[in-house]
Amino acid sequence: MNIQWYPGHMAKARRKITEELKLVDIVIELLDARIPISSRNPDVDEIVGNKKRIVVLNKSDIADPQANIEWKKYFEQKGITPILANAAKGTGLKDILKESKKLMKEEIDKLKKKGLRHKTIRALVIGIPNVGKSTLINKLANRSIAQTGDRPGVTKSKQWIRVNEDFELLDTPGILWPKFDDENVGLNLAFTGAIKDEILDIQELSKKFILKALKDFPDKLYKRYNVELDPDSDVEIIMNKIGRKRGCILPGDEVDTNRTAALILDDFRSGRIGFITLEKPEDIL
Repeated sequence: MNIQWYPGHMAKARRKITEELKLVDIVIELLDARIPISSRNPDVDEIVGNKKRIVVLNKSDIADPQANIEWKKYFEQKGITPILANAAKGTGLKDILKESKKLMKEEIDKLKKKGLRHKTIRALVIGIPNVGKSTLINKLANRSIAQTGDRPGVTKSKQWIRVNEDFELLDTPGILWPKFDDENVGLNLAFTGAIKDEILDIQELSKKFILKALKDFPDKLYKRYNVELDPDSDVEIIMNKIGRKRGCILPGDEVDTNRTAALILDDFRSGRIGFITLEKPEDIL
């Protein structure tokens, strides 16, 4: 399944972010805790350069808790303090403010020594589509300012959001990268909804997800759907069993495979299949 997606507005978004970096002190990079490798744009290191950076592992509440520990350790070994967060519920957001002040302590202390007014920290929020940037900003600001949606690409233009007298945020459009060299990266982004379902073959995508589930977490798939999961069975047979079990039936007693495929993906994305992380640090080459 070949997944490539780089609409024109993504290239424009990258140019805008590059231009606006000079306006900020810190970059807050949001990753999806379920796919920290795939959701980390490899262009970001080049774009951000030497700017101070915080990595936030969002949606950690529906990721595997043990994998969260492993990823936290991985980033700490890289000299980065990762923050496990749930932007929708507000978990971990105070840690973002705390870490930002820690990173800017030297600059703030210099201003104090000169008798100057305290510095307002300006941070840029960056990440791939649908990773939760606008949700995080709204939660930090405690009001609905940044545009949000359950589909990628909702954030449209630059917005400065004042969190408090010490902290301001700059929202940015989500950016993907021109080419996915690893097919698994494209699949993981599609599984989690970072790529619009409308441009994908949902049935094929769901079959790929079932195959991955059978290999990596069959017990969770069985617990959710309570159907016999023979790894040697054809994936279409398994999908039909799930569809029939969940009542996805068309006239004539045929299984609605399109509806079944959408249901399986939605169950994963919402955490109903269980706490799942699709990547581990050892997967990094």
